[in-house]
Amino acid sequence: MKFVSWNVNGLRACVKKGFLDFFQQVDADVFCLQETKLQKGQISLELPGYEQYWNDAERKGYSGTAIFTKHSPLSVTYGIGDHFPENEGRVITLEFETYYVVTMYTPNAKRDLSRLPYRLQWEKAAREYLTLLATQKPVVFCGDLNVAHQPIDVRNDRANVGNSGFTDEERAEFGKLLEAGFVDTFRHFYPDDEDAFTWWSYMANVRARNIGWRIDYFLISRALMPYLVDASIHSSVLGSDHCPIELCLDLQPNESSRPF
Repeated sequence: MKFVSWNVNGLRACVKKGFLDFFQQVDADVFCLQETKLQKGQISLELPGYEQYWNDAERKGYSGTAIFTKHSPLSVTYGIGDHFPENEGRVITLEFETYYVVTMYTPNAKRDLSRLPYRLQWEKAAREYLTLLATQKPVVFCGDLNVAHQPIDVRNDRANVGNSGFTDEERAEFGKLLEAGFVDTFRHFYPDDEDAFTWWSYMANVRARNIGWRIDYFLISRALMPYLVDASIHSSVLGSDHCPIELCLDLQPNESSRPF
């Protein structure tokens, strides 16, 4: 099974910059999007062989997520539970026979950190949601989580301490998710890679010089570790200020014989 996640920072714009070429080339079983920035009817994608699931924000041109899948899910849910309602289209969950797939676009704390309190409330609710799912079956969790967990995940870490996406509070919340039983798949394979980033500012030459942040992730429940094949970053793929990331697992979506 091949999973791909990409913050496209506006799907309509990304389509004009080669999105469909990459989509067809990578041939993922499940392709997750964040920051689609559109509402129903604003785009029509012909994706033969894929079912499409969308969660649009009420606010036009803002946030939004989508999942395109070759395999029919048992169920589809939106958001992170009735106890934490939100209207920004940030989460989609697909349930398969032996695991869940969750895509998430985590709220940004904003440059002035004015949204940090809401962000921390979100983190708690999201962790409770994910850990509850994981009590039922393992979880494949991906998306733009808007945090660089460790100094290695930011090119200029010392200069960015305390900035949005690299505050002590946000990094600690990510750590709590790992403590709750999730594994950062890329760091599992590449614990010392100092040049692995998924987001770059649009400032001149920043991406060419690889001055970036790693804020897009595939996390999995520890129960899925025996089936983990690879995790990679498609840093050469353009079309957004983020690049796609990929996860490969040796399992099938509706294979009921798995021991977990």
